[in-house]
Amino acid sequence: MSLEILIEKCKKNETKAQSELYKLFSRRLFALCLKYSRNRAEAEDVLQDSFLTIFKKIEQYDNRGSFEGWIKRVTINTALQQYRKQGMLNIVDEAKIEDVTIEDDGFDLNIDFLLNCVQELPDRYRLVFNLYVLDGYSHKEIASMLDISTGTTKSNLARARMILKDKIETYKSQVNLQSL
Repeated sequence: MSLEILIEKCKKNETKAQSELYKLFSRRLFALCLKYSRNRAEAEDVLQDSFLTIFKKIEQYDNRGSFEGWIKRVTINTALQQYRKQGMLNIVDEAKIEDVTIEDDGFDLNIDFLLNCVQELPDRYRLVFNLYVLDGYSHKEIASMLDISTGTTKSNLARARMILKDKIETYKSQVNLQSL
């Protein structure tokens, strides 16, 4: 069955089609949820809430543009809404911080280690980092999504990069010590 037909059946609330759509996209959306969550359990909750919203609002998808892009946007917005509800996005402007870069010295980092580092970031830093670095939103778009200033998004991104750089450097030094 084509994606277009599957979407049309979901618009008619056909549960079999909804199940197929879930099977088709749940793995990719779960990976997206992991980026915005502190742990797997939270990511699972965001995924379930996202699919409830997708099925509730699927009528709004008008077959223009990528369906996958549309459901990713719904998923990101669902994750952000959960943080807003929990009052975790009360972000305050911070002093300007120098931009931090992490140099590639050929050292291989485990993807699970990197994901864990990102998940351990404070919520405000993790959200801005993911939206900017991993999902390609501009500072202006992020500011609008999170209802903060662009200066705050830039500051939070710099802080996130600084924390990640410190974690990576600590990890590298530990690995180097173990190899001696």
